[in-house]
Amino acid sequence: MSVQLDHTIVPARDKHESAQFLSEILGVAEPVAMGHFVAVAIDHGLTLDFADSEEPIRPIHFAFRVTEAEFDEVFGRVTDRGLPYWADPRRSRPGEVAQRGAGRGFYFEDPSGHYLEVLTRGDA
Repeated sequence: MSVQLDHTIVPARDKHESAQFLSEILGVAEPVAMGHFVAVAIDHGLTLDFADSEEPIRPIHFAFRVTEAEFDEVFGRVTDRGLPYWADPRRSRPGEVAQRGAGRGFYFEDPSGHYLEVLTRGDA
């Protein structure tokens, strides 16, 4: 059997703002409106489908594995916007990038407060 995650729904304060933010930061295709959702295509057919929420947002952690070159591009977009970032999920190392063996990683927030991680494994 082959199982592949197709999509997940992401609650947002403003689905358009959050979807646009993610697509720009990751450097992927523009978001696409799909009924009540605004979808961001990531890779391998996976989409993150943003939906407006009337309830307080409960932050979700999303980790995106990228190549070393893509990491530098994403990190550049984060720093160009002056966004705060951390080397660790506890936010005890602000303004740092984590070195994880041959890989790197950092954390930052999206406009709705979701916790985004970008990482490499040193093999890409």
